[in-house]
Parts: sequence; C-alpha cells; structure tokens
Amino acid sequence: MLRIYDTRARQVEEIAAERALRMYTCGPTVYRYAHVGNLRTYVLSDLIRRVLERRRVRVVVCQNITDVGHLIDDSSDEGEDKVLAQARAEGRSPLEMARFYEDAFRNDTAALNLRPPEHTPRASETIDLMIDLIATLVEKGHAYTVPDGSVFFDARSFPTYGEISGNRLDELKPAHRIEAVDPRKRFHADWALWKPGKGELTWETPWGRGFPGWHVECSAMSLRFLGSRFDIHTGGMDLRFPHHEDERAQSDSAAGHEVVRHWVHGEHLLFDGRKMAKSTGNVVLLSDVVAAGLDPLAVRMAFLEHRYRQQLNLTWDTLRAADRTVRRWRTRVAEWAESVSAPLSQSHVERVEAAFDDDLDTPAALRILRELERDESVPPGAKFETFLHLDQVLALDLSIEIGKTPVLPAGASELLEARARAREAGDFAQADRLRGSLAELGVRVSDTPEGQTWV
Repeated sequence: MLRIYDTRARQVEEIAAERALRMYTCGPTVYRYAHVGNLRTYVLSDLIRRVLERRRVRVVVCQNITDVGHLIDDSSDEGEDKVLAQARAEGRSPLEMARFYEDAFRNDTAALNLRPPEHTPRASETIDLMIDLIATLVEKGHAYTVPDGSVFFDARSFPTYGEISGNRLDELKPAHRIEAVDPRKRFHADWALWKPGKGELTWETPWGRGFPGWHVECSAMSLRFLGSRFDIHTGGMDLRFPHHEDERAQSDSAAGHEVVRHWVHGEHLLFDGRKMAKSTGNVVLLSDVVAAGLDPLAVRMAFLEHRYRQQLNLTWDTLRAADRTVRRWRTRVAEWAESVSAPLSQSHVERVEAAFDDDLDTPAALRILRELERDESVPPGAKFETFLHLDQVLALDLSIEIGKTPVLPAGASELLEARARAREAGDFAQADRLRGSLAELGVRVSDTPEGQTWV
C-alpha cells in the first residue's frame, strides 16, 4: 500500500485504505490565473489518487473554490478581499471575475490530465455551512463574539495547536508591534471566523452582516462533504501555517476528535532560482508553456522528475527536456504498437509500482522506465503494454501517437473555427471560454506560434 510523508507525524506512514479513501485538497483563490507553481500541488493530489486507484481503492476528493474571504494579507485579519480588489481593478463584478478564473483553472487542470474532484464547493455558495460551524464553536466555548460583529477562534482552547507546523502558541509572537495587537482579541494568536462588512460578498448572520474568514471555509466544506473523519488532507508547504493549523483547530474542536488522519504537503517551486510571484515578475502560466511550443504535459513530466517533497527549480531548459522525453516516448509507444503483442514486463511493473508506493518516488519510477526503453531483451510488444499500463498513473498521454488522427466530435469543428477567429480579433476571454467548451467535448486545445492545435 502507499506510504507517504505525514507532516504532522513527521514520518512516512502507510495509508490504510482497503476499499475507499476520502481526500481534501485546498483549492484555488480565483482572482487570477494559476501559475505552474500553484499547479504542482494539484498534481500531487492527482498522483495520490491515481496510485491508490491502481490498488483498486475508490478515492473521493473534495476541492474547494475560494471566491470570498481570502484577504490580500494572508497573515492578517484586516485588509481587503483578494477577489474584490481584483474585480475592481478589472472593472468586473466579483463573481463574474471569479467564475472566469475558476474556468481558467479547470482548463489548466484538464490540460495536465488531473482527475476532476467529486466535490468542488464554492465558498460563496456554502456560507450557511460556515455559519453553522461558527455557531457550534461559539456554543462549545472555542470561539467568542465581540461587539462589532466579529467572531474569533480562541486559540488557547485548542492545546495541541502547532502540531503540523511546529509553531506552538506559547512561542508565537504578535505579527506587528505589541501596541498594534488587535484589542478585540483575547490573545494575539486568535483569528477571525467572521468579520463585519457591508456591500458585495457579505451576508446576514446572528452576529451581523459580514463575511467569513479564509480558514473557516475549508473546515466547513471538508466536514460537510467528507465527514467528521477523513483520510488525507493535501496542500502546499506555505499552507501549513497558519491556514492548516487554524483549520485543524476548528475542525477538531467542532467534531471533538482528530478529523484528518494524514496531512501531506508539497514543496515550493522556483523558476530560474527565484520564487514564483507576481511581485518579482517571475510568474509562468501553463499558457506560457504552450505558447512556447511545448506540450502542457511537459510540465507534469517535469514535476514527476522530482519528489513532491523536494524544492523544484524549474527552468525553460528543464521544460524543453521534459517535452522531448514525452514526445519521444509517444513515438516509441507508437512504434512498439506495430509489434506482436506480448505480456507486461512484470519485473519492471513491480519495480515502478514499488517506487510509486514508496512516498511517491516518481524520479525512481521514471529511471526504471528509461531502463525498460533501452532494454533489448524485452520484446517491443511487452514494452508497449508496460508503458501504457503505467501511464494510468503517469498520465502523459503516451498513446496519443497511435493510429490515425482522431476524429473531432460533433460541434467541435465549429468551436475550433470560432476560437481561431476570437484569437485573431484579440478576444482572449472568449477564446478561453471556447477552450473550456472544447474540453467538455474531450478536445484539448494548445496554442503554438503556428496557431492552435488539438488532440
């Protein structure tokens, strides 16, 4: 069975799942395009799912959509909502803009062959769940209200706070000068579950009109869609503190027991040695990769070349090398398909699957496949069957070159023509919407310097 590093336990642990497993993945805040660093975390969740499904485990995934409550300063309870600020900058309504970037995110994840989650609740549509959870926490003495309509979680009511990140309450210092500590809080490390506000993206509650804190939404959604005990919670390393610490405190306090069995985190991604951030001008989108003439799955391949717990320094050279490997393997698989069929190379399959099970050691898995590619003692038909068998986890579309050019489904040709016209007219928003419509028909579109291509 799969063994994976549990951040809270600080050791590799076996995932005990015989027939079914439930997993929560912190989803995107939909106020901008996701960059490839953001997407690495979602590839991690997809790998966990695919490895377990190869073991005949049914995996149920919940991935939220944050379209309200995430402030510009992640570490503060004050400031402006990211969605509201960006919507004003773009001259659009908040929810219109949020749906646009949500669609763009789904297109990116489809291009990376990520299996869609079973549940994708939006924060703006599950406010009732958050209100009920906050009321429960107040009733149980884990949260308190203040006169202005705010509700805060009482951090000191949860003694094991800090087990994920190591940031214990007795060691935490105020984020700002001591005189700037919020006087409404009983303790400087308390955080807002509900905040007063008026205007767009606010709701009426027993405490007054306002909007939810960022951390409470994941607790409310995971408890509702996965239950009071579930198996795996994934996210990027940057979410360990305070987001996941706060989420764990909220969920466990409401449920009365440990809700998440395993916490799994992916490491940061750098590009050309620098943190990927808008402020540094170092953001690379999946569309940038495609515009450079590379297959979007070259990004997935580049991620597979490194362990999810290792910091990855991605470069254009890395992506071009990954693209060459993906294209070469597709060509080889197409060549092997012409040979007499032969059984799987069981020894290679067992070694690759053992690497997958060993804390997702994807670099080792790829090394074994390269060995198989060069091994002349293995019949071509066996190589064909083995590569396609393991591609169910790799998800690199290695069979794409086999046979003749695929036939477009009904209606797709018209959508492709309309999209080409939209791009020529500079209407990239419409082009993105048409890309999404094509994806629903099973047609994946890529933009290259020579124009759009599809598979």
